[in-house]
Amino acid sequence: MSQTRSSNPNGMPVAVVIGATSKWQSDGRNTKLAHGDLLDDSAIPVDARWGIGGAIAQKFAREGFFVVLTTRTTSNAAALAAAIGEQGGACKIVELDVSSAESISTAFATVRADVGEPDILLYNAGYLEGRDLPADKELLEHIPTEMFDTAMDIACRGPFLVAKEVLPAMRERGAGSFIFSNNSKSLRGRKRFTGESVYFPRVMMRTLAQVLTEEYSIHGVHVANVVIDGTIDSPGTRALPKIQEQPERAMNPAKIAEAFYYLHSQDRSCWTHELQLTPHVTMPSY
Repeated sequence: MSQTRSSNPNGMPVAVVIGATSKWQSDGRNTKLAHGDLLDDSAIPVDARWGIGGAIAQKFAREGFFVVLTTRTTSNAAALAAAIGEQGGACKIVELDVSSAESISTAFATVRADVGEPDILLYNAGYLEGRDLPADKELLEHIPTEMFDTAMDIACRGPFLVAKEVLPAMRERGAGSFIFSNNSKSLRGRKRFTGESVYFPRVMMRTLAQVLTEEYSIHGVHVANVVIDGTIDSPGTRALPKIQEQPERAMNPAKIAEAFYYLHSQDRSCWTHELQLTPHVTMPSY
């Protein structure tokens, strides 16, 4: 149990969601790239308005956690924070840029001072770099180095720095969870197709999860890699032609969030260290 802090006077357990918002939310970067403008999300269930991060945040808040919503800009998570408050949950927005070591350090200093040490860290940071390259720029030789740097920062260096911030206290306490939200491109190296991000660094994210499992499980810290093997339902993805044609391809973010909570609440005698979630209408990736 985390220590009592000014923003968390009742000493609620703390869940930190890295990447609580979504680039496919109504005003997200992917939404604007794919559709040219923001979308109306008023008809979409509240659990699906901010993708996986938003659904996870709402789930843990309902389960009695004080949820820290991290995002590059506070305004990105304002509507999500309001929704959690309306549901009776407790949360705080903390600005964090996973490509900046200084930003990560400052953010977690704020979390520790205002809320307490995290009981669970959910790493859900995403990026779109590479997605906007045209069809004749699929080969690696056309990928700008800056795009690769961003992908590496978010998929590998970022979680390494975040782990250094939260794992020492979890190890000393002998309890805690560090769960990665990953994708099917983490299973093995695959080429980037038009309209896809530079995802091959995700393989390194999966490897980091395996390393942390070997290093920290013995200390009572549960590390798990969740392979989200499909398209997550959200305002921007729901409007895509492939989802319009076959709605069952869209993965329910609220159900994904339940899987994350299941992992955190597992008995330590039978921990799961990798979980793959795939819609029933598609073949699992491998």
